[in-house]
Amino acid sequence: MTTQEFDVFATRVRGKLLGLARRFIRVSGVAEEAEDIVQESLTTLWRQLENGYPVRDAEAMAVRITKTRCIDHYRRQHLFTQQLPQDRIEGGFPATRGIEQAEAEKLRNRLYARLSPSQQTLLMLRGEEGLSLDEIAAATGRPKNSVKASLSMARKQLIDYLKETNHNG
Repeated sequence: MTTQEFDVFATRVRGKLLGLARRFIRVSGVAEEAEDIVQESLTTLWRQLENGYPVRDAEAMAVRITKTRCIDHYRRQHLFTQQLPQDRIEGGFPATRGIEQAEAEKLRNRLYARLSPSQQTLLMLRGEEGLSLDEIAAATGRPKNSVKASLSMARKQLIDYLKETNHNG
């Protein structure tokens, strides 16, 4: 099917697909727009046709894809917005969580103390601040490759220290 043929086909079936999507939205309460669902469906059909997927009845395939998209939107909405019953939630986190976090923080401080101040800074910028290599290079005035190599070496040292700590108990 050529692009022009597909445009003619899409114009012809768009109304039918919109009606289907609107009925689904009305019944299911999905917050999506019918136009978006239909556009996604037609795009999917076009990709399948471009990739040589054998389609005997393009209109039937478009309806099937639209139904599938409607169900996908319904599932996605209910997957993320379904609330838990309030009476079943007993606490914010397990009692041991605070202890585990404190122990992990102590271990991290012990391991970081074995690194140079420069390596500590780079690891903090990368891990805790979430900066990219380019951002770290700009912030420290060091070349990107130097930052990358220093981070790699610091991580290797941390792994070696962790292995040493685990063997010594």
